[in-house]
Amino acid sequence: MKAQVVVDKKTRKVICTAFANGKQHDFRLFKESKTHILAEITAKTDTGCIGIDKIHKNSVLPKKKSKKKPLACEDRSVNRKISSERMDNEHAIGFIKRFKVLSERYRNRRKRFGLRFNLIYGNLQF
Repeated sequence: MKAQVVVDKKTRKVICTAFANGKQHDFRLFKESKTHILAEITAKTDTGCIGIDKIHKNSVLPKKKSKKKPLACEDRSVNRKISSERMDNEHAIGFIKRFKVLSERYRNRRKRFGLRFNLIYGNLQF
């Protein structure tokens, strides 16, 4: 199971979720879920969503290094700044993973996964 979680930075609440069966790329799940982000909101994603800047102009992505060309010091510092801004989101996802819903294999009915996931994170206070 693949899960996409959209977290509000200020309240650290989960706003939107999307799920897919099997292995799937993060950006493909984003496109297929049709998650709509308002134009004035800045989307801060990881490197799994390369290509989101074509769909959502107000997005921030870290730079990736290639095999032959390592990142410059400036790029690394920018990447650190982006990841530090995403830290609240990662803490919220880590908090959800403590309940083993996302971190282990889900062995129940797949139809009910979204319902159970929403019930678990809906009652959490972090």
